[in-house]
Amino acid sequence: MEMAVLPEVTQSTEEVTLEDIHLGDPAVNTAEEIDRLRRLIWRRRHLLIGKGNALPPAARGIVCDIDVGDAKPIAQWVRKVAPQFREKLSDLIEGLLGARIIKMSTSPWASPIVVIINKNGIDIRLCIDYRLVNSLTRLMIYPMPLINDLLEDLDKA
Repeated sequence: MEMAVLPEVTQSTEEVTLEDIHLGDPAVNTAEEIDRLRRLIWRRRHLLIGKGNALPPAARGIVCDIDVGDAKPIAQWVRKVAPQFREKLSDLIEGLLGARIIKMSTSPWASPIVVIINKNGIDIRLCIDYRLVNSLTRLMIYPMPLINDLLEDLDKA
């Protein structure tokens, strides 16, 4: 089963300091390497989120191009939501819209949401059923970059 899960939104941000960044292994990395990486991350901290913050960093201007070949856009029907979860679903969607994690769409593509009940039986989680879209998607095969190459590129930026 392939479904995308949207994050829960809780607006809690604490200030993060340079000392909060724990990385490297003193048995493997020198203190200078750890300090260099810590300072590199600190210079790019605006790309990260604070401690305890459920909101991901903004990805403005990013375009995700999914190759579906010559498939025509598919708009699937909305699925029913149990009456006892409609208000919670509305609040969750309003929170995601307010946090600018999602936005209103005018796309000819539409996949249904699926409401999942959390283990506590009270809270809900919002998922999106992309199985049909995934079946039309052509896979793009690219080699994964090495972490050291990425760190070097970040250091040069």
